[in-house]
Amino acid sequence: MRRVTYSRNFTISLSRTCRCYCKYCAFATHLAHLRTPDEVEQLLDDAEKRRAKELLILTGEAPDENPKVMAQLNQLGHKDFVDYVVWVCERALERGILPHTNLGVMEQADMERLREVNASQGLMLESISERLMETVHAGSPTKHPKERLRTIELAGQLKVPYTTGILVGIGETPEERIASLRAIADLHQQYGHIQEVILQNFVPHPRYHGQDVGEIASDAADDLWRTGLAPGGASPDDARLPDWACSVSIDDMKELVLATRAMMPDVGIQIPPNLADWWPELVEAGATDLGGLSANGDHISPEHPFPSPNQVRERLSEDNIALAERLCVYPQYTNPQWLAPAVMDTITQRFWSFIPRGERRRVQRPELAEATYVSEAIAAAGEGEALTEEQLTALFSESRDELIEELRSAADTLREELVGDDVSFVVNRNINFTNICTVGCAFCGFGQSRRSPDAYEADEASFREKIAEAVEFGATELCMQGGIHPDYELADYGNWLAIAKDAAPQLHLHAYSPMEVANMVDRSGRSPQEVFAYLKELGLGSTPGTAAEVLDDNVRGRISPNKLPAARWIEIVEAAHAAGIPTTSTVMFGHIEEPWELARHMRVLRELQERSLASAPAAITEFVPLSFIPYQTLLGRTHGIAEITREENLKQTAVFRLALGRTVPNVQASWVKMGLGAATEALRWGVNDLGGTLMEESISRAAGSLHGSRLDPVDLVAAGHAAGRPVYQRDTLYTARLAEYPLPAAVRAA
Repeated sequence: MRRVTYSRNFTISLSRTCRCYCKYCAFATHLAHLRTPDEVEQLLDDAEKRRAKELLILTGEAPDENPKVMAQLNQLGHKDFVDYVVWVCERALERGILPHTNLGVMEQADMERLREVNASQGLMLESISERLMETVHAGSPTKHPKERLRTIELAGQLKVPYTTGILVGIGETPEERIASLRAIADLHQQYGHIQEVILQNFVPHPRYHGQDVGEIASDAADDLWRTGLAPGGASPDDARLPDWACSVSIDDMKELVLATRAMMPDVGIQIPPNLADWWPELVEAGATDLGGLSANGDHISPEHPFPSPNQVRERLSEDNIALAERLCVYPQYTNPQWLAPAVMDTITQRFWSFIPRGERRRVQRPELAEATYVSEAIAAAGEGEALTEEQLTALFSESRDELIEELRSAADTLREELVGDDVSFVVNRNINFTNICTVGCAFCGFGQSRRSPDAYEADEASFREKIAEAVEFGATELCMQGGIHPDYELADYGNWLAIAKDAAPQLHLHAYSPMEVANMVDRSGRSPQEVFAYLKELGLGSTPGTAAEVLDDNVRGRISPNKLPAARWIEIVEAAHAAGIPTTSTVMFGHIEEPWELARHMRVLRELQERSLASAPAAITEFVPLSFIPYQTLLGRTHGIAEITREENLKQTAVFRLALGRTVPNVQASWVKMGLGAATEALRWGVNDLGGTLMEESISRAAGSLHGSRLDPVDLVAAGHAAGRPVYQRDTLYTARLAEYPLPAAVRAA
């Protein structure tokens, strides 16, 4: 699934006084205008209430050239306008809001001052065409392309994450548009500082003499966000275009999106979603960002409010595209090389999850990264030894190619020792009997409130019909889970088991996560042991070890505060083992967790398994790593978390195998999460099982997975054979081989 990003920002028009006389601009004034400190503080309070992460500071260019503005600044104790902007940025950082400033053409000393308190800065190139200095930019010497390019280059020299772009429709030719993009691309190639390019179409505006553009913009945004009804806006082909302007078509804009992508493949392409209805088509063409969906509107085009994030998300969902927040500084620049300490500290404290996973490096002792230390830990794990949390932390943190190959080889060797080369799978069906859930996990796209139009509850007839389909398909297992329904009692869960056993007594019933069982315990007042005895009597054969996420309450408190704590999860699983009910085990990784939190999770699982193997009639049969799917989840939408890469997924899978040693012989790849191709490759990284056919998978699909919800046995057999391994169909508990699929002779010969 594709992601399109936006910034949750709030705009302050600090001063509209400007030295330029651009023909298209309705924002600037040549009268004295300056927001007072009290007004700024009130606006910042409003930004904080609206949960803005970015403060967009808009100003006219060099307002302190106006004597009255300069006199006001001096009265406030500021030597110039930039000094006042720095003060505003400091007040924003104190509130945990990241400043992005757009002050026009600048000198080095001013840009350096702003860099200390800015997460990013920006300046529109607008156009490379010098002809426009005689038309739209007449009387505006700092709109000369050389002046604009000088400022953009200065940002590169000072390592300032930068936003620029072109204004389309102000009288330039198609060739000049491409030349403008080429000029930006050349500077980016030299300095690497352009984080995004804005492709903005010109729209005519009325004049706002005597009016506050901020109030107009805020009122328009309030109306749109509240009602969903946009005011009538100007069309890109509006007949009121000035003589110096030129019309812009959707095809023109698509060409520019494609050209930008070709010239700058690593740069974001921003298109404003409030200036034309064509923005979904430009997203489809390759635009990656919608800019700041400002809660108080667009102060440059105040009569054209930005749609709300929810409105945009609903529209994008029609095209199967996810919307996710970003910071005003793009992820690749969130490090001390590009950001001043005050800004970096704010991101680390407030927005740590937006830092790319491999760059977070919060607290880790230097010796854990030494190659000798890592190699020794890998060797010990390959022998099945239990690693310390520190050793596991080192393995989960590893990024060096040669050591990752050592990890892969050790995990694959351990897999071969424990279970041989044969690849297994199970023919099963998932049934999620309800998605109504009261827990509200931030990582989940499946659970719905009872009032949601997407909420459902299965009835007995449809439930039996799905079981009949599973039997016809050749399934040997039925996997049953649902949301935590507010009305479900123990008898309701028991009833689903009874229906399933009546409909197909031959099916193994693999049902109810520890979270569901904990709910049964709480609602019934019975002990976990009594609940499992009741469920077992009704046909429960095994329990999935889901709801584990990461067994560290620090993590759980951030992603699922209403879920059972780690100790309760362990209690429920051990009660299942004591009742003679086997379980699986899982981890959900690739979100906000740290390497040492994964290390703790794996230590907890291994120690639990060792206790069960020593004293219980049942234990964990398999371990299933579940990589986080961010697209349609609250956590993915609001924390900047991208889907984990295939390479990282495979490396972590190898570490999971090594962390368990000889305690859990079977490690499964989730093809739903990582895709069948990556799951096939995982057979070289310690995996021996490809999971089930599923027939119906709702939880990952609801989170945005595009890897399907059903496979036929032939697909799983082909995947195993593609890895050069024989395959067999197993039962749920790995106790029987139900069908054998040896390697074809041609593959064996190869």
